Amino acid sequence: MTSDPLAPRTLTPDDLPAWFRAVSTGFLRGPEVSPEEVEARTGAIDPDRTQGVFDEGRCVATFRTTPQQLTVPGGAALPSCAVTNVTVSPTHRRRGLLSRMTARALDAAVERGDAVSTLIAAEYPIYGRYGFGPAAWTAEYEVDVPRSGLDPRYAGPDPAAGRVTLADAAEVRRIGPELHDRFRAGAHRQGAIDRDARWWLRETGGLRFPEDGFRLPFFVVHRDAAGVPQGMAAYTSDDVWHGKRPHHTLTVRSLIAVTPEAERALWHYLLSVDWVTTVRSGLRPPDDLLPLLLPDPRAARPTAVADFLWLRPLDVPRMLEARTYPVPGTLVLDVRDPGGPADGRYRLEAGPDGATCTRTGRQGEAAGLTLTAGDLGTLFLGDESAQRLAELGRVAEDRTGAAGTADALFRTARRPWCPDVF
Repeated sequence: MTSDPLAPRTLTPDDLPAWFRAVSTGFLRGPEVSPEEVEARTGAIDPDRTQGVFDEGRCVATFRTTPQQLTVPGGAALPSCAVTNVTVSPTHRRRGLLSRMTARALDAAVERGDAVSTLIAAEYPIYGRYGFGPAAWTAEYEVDVPRSGLDPRYAGPDPAAGRVTLADAAEVRRIGPELHDRFRAGAHRQGAIDRDARWWLRETGGLRFPEDGFRLPFFVVHRDAAGVPQGMAAYTSDDVWHGKRPHHTLTVRSLIAVTPEAERALWHYLLSVDWVTTVRSGLRPPDDLLPLLLPDPRAARPTAVADFLWLRPLDVPRMLEARTYPVPGTLVLDVRDPGGPADGRYRLEAGPDGATCTRTGRQGEAAGLTLTAGDLGTLFLGDESAQRLAELGRVAEDRTGAAGTADALFRTARRPWCPDVF
């Protein structure tokens, strides 16, 4: 027997420069990575959760996972295996390297007890064959401020209801984590994920390396009448003048809010900054408030509407019992995941007070819906309609009315949203 020269393996510290170079190559960022960048990025790497494929000493494929907490409908957090830094070099495509790395990572996730796996797909066609489905979408807008109908003389919301103030990076690092924890625990915003200490350092300029392209943004915080932070935004602006008149574009890097009042106040601030004629929203939920905040919603032109967060079921009973359901109901799901951990038939008994989900034999109770693991991932956070999937032929309605029951149970008042790239 001979060893497989292209077998994926976990990393040693000596592998990191070559591994980072392969990531940079795969994402077309450049053929080399500086020692300073390797040092800055190494702190995020858990070698036991990081895979590489090496061919004659050169890293030609990469794959990494991190622990993640995913907010589900009702506000609970579910442990997820977050997949990132996935590349295969152009010289080694179509050799099964991604399939092998994915299988190893998902086996490890099941062994750890993760309920789901998540990722952000750079390309749509890749991950469905591994049991992932698009579970939350994103939108981006470009607002033509002069045409929005906003009155430039309007002073903004009543200060008695709260105020927006500028903040520095140190203040954001101090108050941001607690504010974000309250945001992602909100029952109305499933799909949000946790932000670790490195995230706050990176986004506030505390973690840098040469030529990283980072520009420290402006930060603003909304506090309610009692002085409690209820929202936060970060933004940058360019510096463009034509004919002695400013035509600046303000780009939102992040905006989260715990209350609708804070969200409206932050948007009013961003849309009222002097010299700004265009506001780019950054990543927003697909049902964002922004367009309807404007007297003329057409001034907010969508520049992107696309799938974003993908989800792969691992422990079906655990994930279905973690979320809440708006109405009582019973549904039997036959999940097809050949050779995978989600394969089986499950009886879900759900309602506003909680849910139980038990695995049943396929020879027992008849199924209501038959679907793939990826389609269960698509339905789980409440964004997609089982009826629509049935009409597409992706879900089989084995019992008349089962798709309607699934929609009554799974759909949510607000669409899921993941604000963060990972």
